[in-house]
Amino acid sequence: MFYNSNFWGMHLIWWFVWVILIFWIFATPYDVPGQRKKKDSPLDILQKRFASGQITTEEYQEKKKILEKDITKQS
Repeated sequence: MFYNSNFWGMHLIWWFVWVILIFWIFATPYDVPGQRKKKDSPLDILQKRFASGQITTEEYQEKKKILEKDITKQS
């Protein structure tokens, strides 16, 4: 009934809006609310603690060895 050429332009605009919206969701480098984030591994957390000065070099080396043993056992 209303599918004549008068609505083709609006139909094309809506496709353009959807494409831009989907591109924005998947391609933006910014944090989008509700977006899942990768959790830090235990080794990443250890490296951050060492870099911030919360643990000493000896503690870092000991804990790193323990974590690396756990990783090789799981593989």
